[in-house]
Amino acid sequence: MILKNTDDRWGTVSQFLHWLIMVLILALGVVGLVMVELPKSPRWFWVYDLHKSIGLSVIALVALRLAWRLFAGTPRPVAGTPHWQERIASITHWMLYALMFAVPLSGWLYDSVSGLRPLRWFWLFKVPKLADPSQSLKPLVRDAHEWLFWALIALVLVHAAAAFYHHAVQRDATLTRMLPRRRGTPSSPASEIP
Repeated sequence: MILKNTDDRWGTVSQFLHWLIMVLILALGVVGLVMVELPKSPRWFWVYDLHKSIGLSVIALVALRLAWRLFAGTPRPVAGTPHWQERIASITHWMLYALMFAVPLSGWLYDSVSGLRPLRWFWLFKVPKLADPSQSLKPLVRDAHEWLFWALIALVLVHAAAAFYHHAVQRDATLTRMLPRRRGTPSSPASEIP
């Protein structure tokens, strides 16, 4: 098990953070779409609190992932990848990072301007408000949160489609180097191409 990234593949820490954040974003999306259909009653407040707590966790995990990326570096582009594809991949990754911060931050801001009861992260401690309550800002921030979410989902789908394209059509190691290595698999890049 290689914790740090190498020239040829993402290390275990990067892989773990990548897939954990992906699962949490999926969970946030499902809970977010379901919770707006629930009656706003004390019985269902725990669903809202769970959504908000997971969102705050995503902010921390994305910050940790960026810090790890700066510390551990990134793999080189897969051999033979055209420069324009490298450039688009780089822009896409940075847009994903920006949106992974923007969506939960806008949710936190929405919670703040809504003037709701204090938010507790997983019911453990109170989270400070980002702004004072504002009924005029509330719909604007709510809409921004929703549109940023859909932009993130669209970009995630493009990102996943590109990875599968590289795997199925280009038959290179773009996707497999973000997956855990199977036991007994040699560490050479050629072994990662199906």
